[in-house]
Amino acid sequence: MLSNASKYAIRAVLYLAENSSSKKRFGAKYIAEELEIPQPFIAKLLQQLAKSKIISSSKGPNGGFFTTEQNLTNNICSILNEIESEDIFDGCFLGLPQCSDENPCPVHFIVAPFKEALLAKFKNQSIKEFAEEVKKNGAYLSLKGVKKNFLED
Repeated sequence: MLSNASKYAIRAVLYLAENSSSKKRFGAKYIAEELEIPQPFIAKLLQQLAKSKIISSSKGPNGGFFTTEQNLTNNICSILNEIESEDIFDGCFLGLPQCSDENPCPVHFIVAPFKEALLAKFKNQSIKEFAEEVKKNGAYLSLKGVKKNFLED
């Protein structure tokens, strides 16, 4: 459903929402390392998000990317609209060219309610609220530093 660009952009914005301020800014290289995202890719995405005022940036020796209270009032759909478009939720989960209630794919009626709920959450919750929920629930934006060997389970 979501492209890598959208996934990376959402993770980066949530990282900034949780960790940055106008006095605490992060460079693209640092964010790329923290989130384990290719640096050239995230640098381009961060510049695009800053240009559209979803996040903020400043140049110079103490420059970098950060979020302001105004940035945090945006919602996740504003990120998706900037990176690709909100209509990504309209596509078929299995990639069929036409999929609807009238012409459903094999999983249409399973996936449709999930997509509707996710889109509603992305529209109705601010970046600040979403970041607070991520933090409260103990969710990870990256598995870097998580000390668990999945092969031992």
